[in-house]
Amino acid sequence: MSKSINTSVDIGGVRLKNPVMTASGTFGYAMEFDEVLDLNVLGGVVMKGLSLHPSKGNPPPRIAETSSGMLNAIGLENVGIDRFLSEKLPRLKAYDTKVFINIYGKTVEEYAAIAEKAEGVEGIHGIEINISCPNVSAGGLAFGVDPVAAAEVTRAVRKKSSLPVMVKLSPNVTDITEIARSVEGEGASSVSLINTLTGMGIDIHTRKPLLANVVGGLSGPAVKPVAVRMVYQVANAVKIPVIGMGGIMCADDAIEFLIAGASAVQVGTANFVNPDAAQRTAEGIEAFLKEKGISDINELIGTVNLDR
Repeated sequence: MSKSINTSVDIGGVRLKNPVMTASGTFGYAMEFDEVLDLNVLGGVVMKGLSLHPSKGNPPPRIAETSSGMLNAIGLENVGIDRFLSEKLPRLKAYDTKVFINIYGKTVEEYAAIAEKAEGVEGIHGIEINISCPNVSAGGLAFGVDPVAAAEVTRAVRKKSSLPVMVKLSPNVTDITEIARSVEGEGASSVSLINTLTGMGIDIHTRKPLLANVVGGLSGPAVKPVAVRMVYQVANAVKIPVIGMGGIMCADDAIEFLIAGASAVQVGTANFVNPDAAQRTAEGIEAFLKEKGISDINELIGTVNLDR
C-alpha cells in the first residue's frame, strides 16, 4: 500500500494495515488461497467457523446459486479448535496479516471453552463470535435473535479471553441495534454484520428444496442494500467499531459500507466468483482514496451525506 495514503484502521484494539478482511466460511483457513492472491496485502483473514469438536456439517446438496447470490447450508463443517491450533495456525504465522478465529457453539459453555483454548496462543489476533447458531438449551432459538442470549455468550467469551472480541450479528431480527447494544454492554470490542439472511429455493421440476437442509443462508449482491442499511443503523447506535459485510463484490461496494459507518469490511461470496476479490478490493479502495485526494481512510468512514 502507498506510504502517502494511510489505509490503516483500528477495530477494537486490532490495527489492520487496510480495512479489508475475508468473511468466515468463504475463505477456508486462508492458505487455500495462497496461490491466487497475496495474503499479505489483506488487512485480516477470518477463519471458517470453529467448534469445540470436529464437525462434518450438513449432507449435500449444501450450496445453490440464486439470481443474484447464493444459498448455503454447509452446516459449519470444520476440523475443530484443537486441530486448527495444531495443524492450521502454525502455517498462518508466515503471513503478515491479522488472523481472527470465528467460533460457534450449541451452548454458552461451548463458546467459553473454545475461547479458553485460544487464550494466549500466539498468532491469533482476535475472536469473532458467530451468534447465529441455535441455542440447544433454549429450544433451538438462535443466540443472535435474543439480546439476552447474545449478551450471555459475549460475557462468557469475554471472561475466558483477553483477545479483542468481535460479535457477528444476525440480520434475521426485528431490531439489529438492540442486539448490537446488548453485546457492546458485555464487552464486545466490535461487531460485524450482516450474517446471511434465511432463504429457500425449490426445484420446480422435482418440487424439492435446492438444499438438503431445506433452508439456508442467502448471501451475495442481493443482500447488500439490507446490509448497508443495518451497518448504518448500528454504527449510529453503538460506540464500538462496526465491520460491514454482505454482497461486497468490488471496491465500490466496500467504500459504500465505509461511508455508511463501517470501520472495516469483510469480503465473502465474491471469493467464490473471483478468488482474488479481497486483494482487488483492497487495492481499489486505495486507488479511490488517491483519486479523491483523501490521505487518510478514516476521513471517509461514516461520512454519508444526508443533505437533500
